[in-house]
Amino acid sequence: MDGKMNDSVEITPAQRIEGDITMPGDKSISHRLAMIGSIAEGVTTIHKFAASADSHSTLACLKELQVAFDEQQQTVTIHGRGLGGLQQPASVLDAQNSGTTVRMLSGVLAACPISATFVGDESLSRRPMRRILEPLRRFGATVEARDDNYLPLTIHGNSLQAIEYQVPVASAQVKSAVLLAALHASGRTRIVEPIQTRNHTEIALRQFGADIEVDNRTIEIEGGHNLTGRTTTVPGDISSAAFFIAAALSSGRGKLRIRGVGLNPTRTGVINLLEDMGGQISVERLHMEGGIGGEPVGDVVIRNSNLLGTEIRGHWVANVIDEIPVLAVLGVRTRNGIRIKEAGELRFKESDRIDAVVQNLRSLGVEVEEFEDGLFVPGNQKIRGGIVNSRGDHRIAMAFAVAALFATDAVTIQNASCVDVSFPGFFELMRSVAF
Repeated sequence: MDGKMNDSVEITPAQRIEGDITMPGDKSISHRLAMIGSIAEGVTTIHKFAASADSHSTLACLKELQVAFDEQQQTVTIHGRGLGGLQQPASVLDAQNSGTTVRMLSGVLAACPISATFVGDESLSRRPMRRILEPLRRFGATVEARDDNYLPLTIHGNSLQAIEYQVPVASAQVKSAVLLAALHASGRTRIVEPIQTRNHTEIALRQFGADIEVDNRTIEIEGGHNLTGRTTTVPGDISSAAFFIAAALSSGRGKLRIRGVGLNPTRTGVINLLEDMGGQISVERLHMEGGIGGEPVGDVVIRNSNLLGTEIRGHWVANVIDEIPVLAVLGVRTRNGIRIKEAGELRFKESDRIDAVVQNLRSLGVEVEEFEDGLFVPGNQKIRGGIVNSRGDHRIAMAFAVAALFATDAVTIQNASCVDVSFPGFFELMRSVAF
């Protein structure tokens, strides 16, 4: 593998993937801990906070809301302002590319006696926000958005009343926005999910002292209970690890160990799927970060494997939504291919990820069938060298970095600097294990 980090990167094929590495802190968990710490009483210390640009968009917005924090390398110390304690910002809240920042922090702001406006970059300004408007309005907040769906989005906080809410689509961000609003609401809020999504918010709220009960897909939370700051460590990001797992499984030979990866069952679908396909993946040193009821963490060990292929649909989609681009790429290395259905949500991410994967695979000589809600990549295909465009989407850039490792010739990824949104240093780390 070879590469240079400007706006494009050229990657050459590798014969083996081998090494002992760690992942950056989990982006999803870092967002949540920063937001919850900001409305807790006292000090919250977060070790191994994600280095991603997205997570720092959350910190930047909290700073505008008068939350004091210190950042030293990978440790962030937040001085909480308590429930409803966020203050009127002096300017707009620029979330850059982070949809998580907008959707989840909106839940907090819905109860603060202030008005705040979110803006973002061109990509984020195209992403739908209507899904959080309806529940926040039901709580009693006033929320306005361009075309009632897009940024800029303005929230006028208010006294909130508990609601019962059935989440219409499987979305951890929508669920989390509702939970964070419910934390401030008068009464007990009941939330029902269509499919269980990642539960990092529920885990963190419980550990900070919220009165919350979870029964499968039903969550109940009592508003008005103060939270207490705590010290915690963010697990390694499983979504980032997925790119290295895929690379190691499909390499000619080698063994890769990824240390300290978050193994929350609502996020490990990618490992379960790959094991079902014949992937040799084992977990070692499994333990609970933060004690009983915390986040499970362990080392993931991967050996090159002959993969059968699979179909991803239904409940699997919510569990592996972030990993679908790299799983699609991996389809060429399977016996039967990978078929993805019921994943129309992918068209509304940082890019239209279905179209991006399809067009980039075709540009590398791969046969692929596109559906409105997914795609099919037949197995036993070769990837030739060529040029692909990330479309400014970090997961597309990283997925095609993996594709390049088993291509027949070098692949150039255009607009590659977007990886910093979630994984600064990705290409350098990939280069360190590719031989």
